[in-house]
Amino acid sequence: MKLLVLGATGPTGLQVVHQALAQGHEISAFVRDPAKLPAADPHLRVVTGSLPGDVAALAAALQGRDAVICALGVRNALKSGGLIAGAMGLLVPAMERAGVRRLLLVSANGVGETRRRSPLVPRIMYRLLLGDIFADKEAGEAIVRASSLAWTITYPTLLTDGPRTGRYRAGETLELRGMPKISRADVADFLLRELAARAYVRKGVVLSN
Repeated sequence: MKLLVLGATGPTGLQVVHQALAQGHEISAFVRDPAKLPAADPHLRVVTGSLPGDVAALAAALQGRDAVICALGVRNALKSGGLIAGAMGLLVPAMERAGVRRLLLVSANGVGETRRRSPLVPRIMYRLLLGDIFADKEAGEAIVRASSLAWTITYPTLLTDGPRTGRYRAGETLELRGMPKISRADVADFLLRELAARAYVRKGVVLSN
């Protein structure tokens, strides 16, 4: 499959790129800093640009793609800068114009409806530390949900740098206790599986151990 990966140099995006290349997918990586990507690979094409911002570069990167995986994020920052809302405001219409219908978006457990089903301690953390970031994600998701795209929004619990295990839970709702976690490698595993399975088209899905 021919994929466009946004946020390809972030910790989750890199997992997507590595696993997708290992599976034989053709990847276009839309990045600000190509030096952070893996060594040259015949199935990896690098498009330099940033979101929100480079509309022309984004349009070029979408040409010929079958699907988009978006793992954009602000890493360790506590302020969003409007990243996700701004990016989705550009990406969604660009995908619709290009005829690329499949979008997999990495969000976070605690955003939107997933907040009220989260355990107490994470829920407090979301409110105290991540309010601005989660509000931005929710605004971006509203743009995606209102679109004509075949979207899937993933809500992983606390992300770790652990290995890919393949042993994780996925569902529109999950019973969560304590401080649930999932590795970025397992999130990438799910994203690539969902491309083929299409089990959660136009749905949100919580991911956890």
